[in-house]
Amino acid sequence: MRLVIYSMLLLLIAIQYPLWLGKGGWLKVYEMEKQLELQQAKNSLLSLRNAKLSGDVKDLKEGTRAIEERARVEHGMIKEGEFFVQILPIEKTANNTADAEKPIISKQ
Repeated sequence: MRLVIYSMLLLLIAIQYPLWLGKGGWLKVYEMEKQLELQQAKNSLLSLRNAKLSGDVKDLKEGTRAIEERARVEHGMIKEGEFFVQILPIEKTANNTADAEKPIISKQ
């Protein structure tokens, strides 16, 4: 009788092993679900980036505002009749706090 019980217990363990630790077991499925969630998050971030880049490409192909903005920001260019105004950060000193509160404006 003991032999039958031990053999049944051994068969039960042998059947349960692939379910828990095998190729398609619960642990593998859990790990794959975590990897899937991470990849979906990466994909959503990349799709947002792609949408932004496609909008930039469309603006550069069709309009002049994007080209002007890039020329201003990246190359410091200005149109005729415009003035370039640069506001420098406030530098506070212990000696004159009243002058430090006024922003410094330079024109080119």
